[in-house]
Amino acid sequence: MNAFHQRQGLFYGWVVVAATFAVTFVGFGSAYTFSAFIDVLQQDLGASRGSVSLVFSLAGFLYFCLGVISGPLADRFGARSLCVVGMALVGLGLALVGQARTLAEAYAAYGLGIGLGVGCAYVPALGAVQRWFVARRGLASGLAVSGIGLGTLVMPPLATWLITTFGWRGAYLVLGGAAAIVGISASLLLDDDPGRRGLRPDGATVEPVTVSSAAKEGVSVREAVRTPQFAGMYVACLLSAIGVFVPFVHLVPFAIDHQIAPPVAVLLLSAIGVGSTAGRFCLGGLADRLGRDTFLVVMYAGIAVSLGVWAAADGPWALAGFALLFGLFYGGWVAVLPAVVADHFGRRNVGGIIGLLYTSVAIGTLIGPSLAGFIYDASNSYSLAIAISGGANAVAALVAIVTNGLQPRTCSG
Repeated sequence: MNAFHQRQGLFYGWVVVAATFAVTFVGFGSAYTFSAFIDVLQQDLGASRGSVSLVFSLAGFLYFCLGVISGPLADRFGARSLCVVGMALVGLGLALVGQARTLAEAYAAYGLGIGLGVGCAYVPALGAVQRWFVARRGLASGLAVSGIGLGTLVMPPLATWLITTFGWRGAYLVLGGAAAIVGISASLLLDDDPGRRGLRPDGATVEPVTVSSAAKEGVSVREAVRTPQFAGMYVACLLSAIGVFVPFVHLVPFAIDHQIAPPVAVLLLSAIGVGSTAGRFCLGGLADRLGRDTFLVVMYAGIAVSLGVWAAADGPWALAGFALLFGLFYGGWVAVLPAVVADHFGRRNVGGIIGLLYTSVAIGTLIGPSLAGFIYDASNSYSLAIAISGGANAVAALVAIVTNGLQPRTCSG
C-alpha cells in the first residue's frame, strides 16, 4: 500500500495517539487528585499527614517501577490487553479507596489500583504510539503524553467538586467508575501493528529500510547500565524525583495552611498542569537548538529555582506563579529525558533502558512526598521539606553537568 492510500481518511496512528492521550489523562489525572483528598483522609482515618502522604508515594513507586515489566509484557501480549487491565485496576482501586476504613486499606487499594494500574498501562501505551510514526514521532509522542498535563489541569478541581457534592467516599466511587469507563474504552482502540491494517508508519513512502537499520543502532541494556553516563543519569533522576513530586501531594495542604480556600488551593494543581503542558510543547524546539544534554541540566536547575520560589511564596498569586514555573520545568524534564536516553544509548533497546532509568524516579517518588509529610508532622512547617526538595534538584543539575563531561556518547542512534 503506497503513501497515497495511507492518507485516505484518518490515519489510524492518530487514533492510537488519542487513545494514549485518554489513558494518560485518566491514569495520571486520577493519581494527581490525591492532594485534594489529604485533609479528609486525615480526618476520617485518624492519620498523620506523613502517613497519608505515603499512600501516594507507594503508588508512585509502583507505577514508575512497573515499566520494566509491562513493556516486555506488551511486546508479547499487546498494549491493548495490558492497558485494559491497567485501566480496570485504576477504576477498581479508586472505588476501593472510597470504601477504606483504615489507613492500611487505603494503602492497599490506592497502591494496587493506581500503582499497578498506571504501571500496566503507561509504558505499553507510549510504546504503541512509537510504532505508528516515524516522521512525526516527536509530535505524536508530545500529543500523547500531554494527557498527563491536561489531566493535572482538569481532574483535581473535578475531585474537589465531587467531594463537596458527594463526600470523599462518593467522590472516589464516581472517579473510579469514570476512570474505568473512559480508560477501558480508550484502551480498546490501541493497536500495536500498522501492518495488520495494511499500513506503514506515518511518513514512510517506501519500505523504511533506513529507519529499520537505524533502529538497530545502540547498545544492549546490560552494556548501557555499566556506563558512567547511565549511573550519572540514574543518580540525577533519583535526586530530582525526591523534590519533583512533593508539590503534587503537598501544595494544596500548604496553601490551605496559609488561609487559602480549598477550591482555590486545588486550582494550583491545575496551574502546574498548564505549565507542564506548555513545557512539553513549547520547549522541545529549544532543546534541539540548545542541545538536549544541556537542556536537561537547565530543567533540573529550573526545578530547583522554582522550588525556591515556593519557599518564599505565601499568597495565592505567588503560589500560582510558582505552580506555573514549576510545571514548565517539570514538563520539559519529562519530555526531554527519553530523547537524552536515545542520544546516549541508541534506539535499539531504548524502552528497556528507560524502564530501568525510571526505577530511580520510583525511589525518589517513594521518598520525597512521604518525607515531606513526616517533616511537617514533626515541625508543623514545610520549610525544611521544600529546602530539601530544591537542594536535591540543584545537586541533580551538578551531577548532570559532571555526567555530560565524562566521556563521548555511547551511541548516536
